[in-house]
Amino acid sequence: MADTNNKGATLLCRVEEIPDRTARGFVFGSGVDRRDIFVYRRGDTLYGYHNACPHQGTPLNFLPDRFLDSEGAHFHCTTHGAQFRIASGFCVLGPCRGKRLRAIRLRLADGAVWWLPD
Repeated sequence: MADTNNKGATLLCRVEEIPDRTARGFVFGSGVDRRDIFVYRRGDTLYGYHNACPHQGTPLNFLPDRFLDSEGAHFHCTTHGAQFRIASGFCVLGPCRGKRLRAIRLRLADGAVWWLPD
């Protein structure tokens, strides 16, 4: 879904389309206008980030919607093994330790997940 409301927000999906304790990726545009983001859901709480590892800018996932480590405890970069805290995007392991994923602004309204671009 790429519908945009009159305030510049982009409708991503219904909240139930992101199963609890999982993440879903979204890509918009192409070339220099490409935006690659992902949203993680824990109950009614959503966390969103740009899908770019601070180490080299590569996407975290290799397979669609696979952003978590095997325990589901951290986001995991498949390129170099970096691990990031879910709630803060802070890197706790790997070559970009101490850096953060770049957060995105989200809004949950009437069961819909909206992305509020910078």
